[in-house]
Amino acid sequence: MEKAEQNEFNPQLVDINVITTYLPSHSNPEDGHYTFAYTITISNNGAVPVQLLSRHWRITDADNQVQEVRGEGVVGEQPVIPPGKYFRYTSGTTMETAVGFMEGSYSMLVIDQDVPAETFEVPIPPFSLHRPNALH
Repeated sequence: MEKAEQNEFNPQLVDINVITTYLPSHSNPEDGHYTFAYTITISNNGAVPVQLLSRHWRITDADNQVQEVRGEGVVGEQPVIPPGKYFRYTSGTTMETAVGFMEGSYSMLVIDQDVPAETFEVPIPPFSLHRPNALH
């Protein structure tokens, strides 16, 4: 029993870092079309490999309109992230307002023959999407 407890994976060992960018060349504010890129770094600070299986996003604009996005992997991949390594990708979204936020979660799988196959959720804390100077 002690061995199993020592090998359990702690989901808090997966860190999420987000950088956002407003894309004026892909936006058309006159038509309520604001496009943002976000670059996410997923770091595995645990001792076993993990695989990102799926994502769930809630995108909320300034009018409280919510878009929900669910799907397998990210940017067409279901990456395996070895211990001490990270996976980084860039994607994007469009909203009808100049300000909003995203939040969500990744469903991940522990990949280790010494640990029973176990999926876990990694929450993605809310992060702001905003056009420069849209927030004072």
